[in-house]
Formats: sequence, structure tokens, C-alpha cells
Amino acid sequence: MAKDYEALAQTIIEKVGGEDNVNSLIHCATHLRFNLKDNNKAQTEALKNTAGVINVVQNGGQYQIVIGPDVADVFKTIKAKANFSTGKDSAHEDDGKRGIAKVLDTIAGMFVPIVPVMAGAGMIKVIASLSTMLGWLQPTDTTYQFLSIFGDTIFYFMPVILAASAAKKFKTNQYLAMAVGASLISPTFVAMIAAAREAGTGLDFLSLPVTMANYSSSVIPIILAVWFLSYVEPIVTRYTPAILRIFLAPMVTLLIVMPATFLLIGPLGTWMGDGLNTVVSAMNTTVPWLVPTLIGAMTPLLVMTGMHYGVIPIGINMLATKGIDTVAGPGMMVSNVAQGGAALALVFKTKDKELKALSVSTGISAILGITEPVLYGINLKYKRPLYAAMIGGGIAGLYLGLMGVGRFAQVPPGLLSLPSYFSADAPHVIVHAGIGCTIAFAVSFIASFVLGLPKENTSSSTPATTVSDDTVVATVDGELMALEHVNDPVFASKAMGDGVAVVPRSGTIVAPVNGELTTVFPTGHAHGIVRPDGVEVLVHIGINTVELAGQGFTALVQQGQAVKAGQALAQVDFDLLKAKGYDPTTMTIITDSKGKTIPLKTSSTVYAGDIL
Repeated sequence: MAKDYEALAQTIIEKVGGEDNVNSLIHCATHLRFNLKDNNKAQTEALKNTAGVINVVQNGGQYQIVIGPDVADVFKTIKAKANFSTGKDSAHEDDGKRGIAKVLDTIAGMFVPIVPVMAGAGMIKVIASLSTMLGWLQPTDTTYQFLSIFGDTIFYFMPVILAASAAKKFKTNQYLAMAVGASLISPTFVAMIAAAREAGTGLDFLSLPVTMANYSSSVIPIILAVWFLSYVEPIVTRYTPAILRIFLAPMVTLLIVMPATFLLIGPLGTWMGDGLNTVVSAMNTTVPWLVPTLIGAMTPLLVMTGMHYGVIPIGINMLATKGIDTVAGPGMMVSNVAQGGAALALVFKTKDKELKALSVSTGISAILGITEPVLYGINLKYKRPLYAAMIGGGIAGLYLGLMGVGRFAQVPPGLLSLPSYFSADAPHVIVHAGIGCTIAFAVSFIASFVLGLPKENTSSSTPATTVSDDTVVATVDGELMALEHVNDPVFASKAMGDGVAVVPRSGTIVAPVNGELTTVFPTGHAHGIVRPDGVEVLVHIGINTVELAGQGFTALVQQGQAVKAGQALAQVDFDLLKAKGYDPTTMTIITDSKGKTIPLKTSSTVYAGDIL
């Protein structure tokens, strides 16, 4: 059945506060990344409860909605339905972000759009390397040479491609930016450098010395140049007569920006890149294990906060200047594999069928390089698998650092990136990379299995623990929220009584209190319990689910039966409910408190049987 991207896109637009609340929107492999004017206007709990949304997180100055593999389709649908072009998206404007958050947002805005094409080109380079490693092609074969062209082109012309992306982020003319980028790798400039070096002379412009730097594949110089352009271009345009603006404004702009780039900005960017390389090289010489260990252990937290976008350019810069990345690629690769291993261990640890299925799908995805589903769907929610993944990633990163492992192409970090660690000049690197992945998986799998889950569901007919008669417990694993946030006006208004709701993550519903089961609806979607003190409690599973006439519900108890808090009441196929368009939110409502005050928690991650 075709997925309804139109409905999901419309819901997301409405629940982030509407078009007027959006500054900008980009997406990565699994996230929609919004910059909102006011995060408080977004209906976060309602979004988390929306079919098609995995989770919602706020990090790195961004409001991030985790969609999964369908994110590109949802993004296109949202952009087609909404116009965000009038919002602030300029790096010049203060939209509430400060310091590192603003820097990371700027970097992400430039690199997110071009990372997929870099990954694609990197995989072509991997194919070329594999073809020589397996003896299918020789470096002198024209087929190999064409593959090299296909894989190397984007990296050689990085100043042009990154100029276009940076111009969009800095809100300046993309074509002027690309012209500046192209000038840095102009064949004439390259030939001038070669001739000057051969003659032992230098280059100058208006008697000012020009640094003879190689800007192909460079990153920092063009970013600084486009940032400078974004200030010059509007000023020049403003003071140019309208009748001459079509040619005079770009001419003057280029005559200011291009010389400044060759004389000052380009050398400054080169110096910064070289300085960064010097620091990394020094660390690789003195403490080669440190950076891969930190990246291997901390990547989940970097991704969660968006700070991994600060690491990726370092790796790209290393590939451009040294031909090998020992910083970003290795540590992120083993971290992703470790997250997958930690999730897959839960398949053998949990009895929950839904969690088993989620662990398999997200675990395999993580091993292959896409970690957001497992990070937000399992590891952050259960915490212990996250700790296991960080342990496995850190130990594997330590091994890679000690062995001097680095990648030779920019590809997505995961098991499929292993061929990028092959070099005919250093064939041992790919062997150690493979060993590192094995260590990451094995250590995180074992650690996750040993640590287990904070609390395991029970599907038995008897409660795991005994609680007092005045205690209320959570009815299901999931995210707890206040009743007023429920997407139903009757329940949200508390017309039936006060209570709480849970967005469920498992299919077992347990009794919230001790008492007599006075009502079991024939449809299985609702249960009424009277406590020994007379307090009446209703458990309502899903919204409007009475319409399913019992489909997807399996009752585990009978009306008139005495139950204990934590005892299983029903098994529910929430996937079926969601597939049919029903909200799975499960509510515990005090329909008659007998005048008693019953304070309840209204937020946090809970597990069935947790005391509320």
C-alpha cells in the first residue's frame, strides 16, 4: 500500500507551528531538521504520536523529526506544500542560536546536501580499488581510468560544489560563489603555479604576493570566501545604479572577492587547514589511539547533538590534503557497527516481539551505516544498549588507532565502507579495519546482552511484583505524557476524569492497580477496574479503536476477575492499529477518585509496572 506522504507532511507542518514558525528545513539520511522560530509552538508529544514519525529530538539548535528511510519523500512533499523561503536562514541573522550550536548549524547546512553525492562518488572509488585488488582491472586500463574520473571529479571540484551549497546557506548569489570556487582550480592558475615553481619564482597581483596553494579538493578556503562574498555582494548591489546593476554589480563584486580570496582568504584557509592537519598529525604520532577511541565511543552523542557535522569536514580535509582520513571515518564506522551489535543482542534478551523486530531492522541498518533509527528507537530509550555501543565503539576505535587505520575515500561509515580502507600501497589497512568492525560488534553485543534492559516485560498472568492497593503503575512500555496532550478532545478535556497517557512501544497491557475487573469491553479495547478503596480506573487502549470490533486485541483476563497491578490484561497488535490509521495512545483514567487526590507522573520513559 502506498504511503500517504501528503497527510504526514501536512500533519508535520501543522504540528511544528505552521509555515510561519519555520526558518528553514533540511534533511539528512533519516531526519527532518527544522530551524524553528519558537520551539515552544511545536506540538512535540503529538508529533511523536504521529504515524510515520519515529521520534522527535531537539539538539544542536535544531528541531529534528526522525522519519527513517522515507525522509527524502516526506521532505519533498513538505517543500511542495509549504513555503519557508520567507523565514530567516542566514548565517548573519541571530535566530536564537549562540556559539557552537550556530556554527554546527551552519556547517550542517553546507555539508548535508552534498554528503550523499560525495558518498556515491566515494563508492565509485571503492569499486575502482576493488577492481584492481581482485585483478579485474589494471591502472593502465581506460575503464579503470574512467572509473577514477567518475569517483574523483566531485572531490577535485569541491571548491565549486561547496561554493554552491555555502552560498545557499549564507544567502548569497550561488553563481558568483561558484565562479569564485572555479577560479581557485582554474587550469590557468594551476599552470601559473607549475611554471613559477619550475622557474623558482613567485606570483603576484598588483605587486602583492599570491600564495601558490593547491585548492583542488579543499574545503576551508571556499567556505571563508563565500562567507566574505555574502557581505560584499549586497553592499555592492545596494550602491550600484539600477540601470547598470545587471553587469556592474557582479563585476565589482568579483573584482573585490576574487583578489581578496587569492591574496588573503585562500592562504588563510590553507593555513587553517594545514594547522588542523598538523594538530591531527601530532596526535597521530604521539597518541594515535586517542582520536579514534573518542570518536568510536562518542559518535552516538555527536549524532544526537549534531556535532558530527563538525568532524566530517576534518575527515574530508584530511582526504584532500593527505589522501587518508584517520579521524572521522574509522571511529564512526566501528561506532555504527557497535550500535547495530548492541541492538541485535536484544533479540536474544527480550521476550517482546515488537522490540525483537525493531532490534533486527534497526540493528542491521546501523551496521550498514544508518544509525538514527536504532539510536532514537532503541539505544537512547533503553540507555543500556547505548552504553554497550559506546563501550564496543571505544574499544574498537582504540584498536584502529593503534594500528594506524584510515580510509582512502569518503563513503558512509558502516560495514559496506570496508573496501574504502583498501590501498595497494598499504594492503594491511583493510585487514585491521575488518578486525576493528569485528571487535566493535562482538564487544557491544556481549555488553548489551549482559547489561540487558532496565526492566523486562512480562506476559504472564501474574504480576512480577506486589504493590500496595493505593499504588498506580504504568500499563505499557512507552513515553508517558499528560492527558491534556492526547489527540482526543473528550479525554484531553478530562471530562471522564484525570489521568495519564502512554505512547506504547510494546504490545502487552498490564493492570494499573489492584482490584476487581468490573468491565471488559467485548472489543478488548477498554478495561474497568475498581480498587479495594472504591477508586474506579479505566484503561482505554488507543483512540476510536472501538471501531475495530476487537481486531488486533487479545484479552488475557475475564470480567469479574481479581487482578494485581502489573498483571497482564491484554495483548495488542499496535502495528495493525497504526496500519489502519488509529492512534495507539493508551490512557489510564481515574473515573471516580472518591474525593481522593491521586498525583501521577506526566512525563518520562516508562515500562509496564513502573510506579506512577
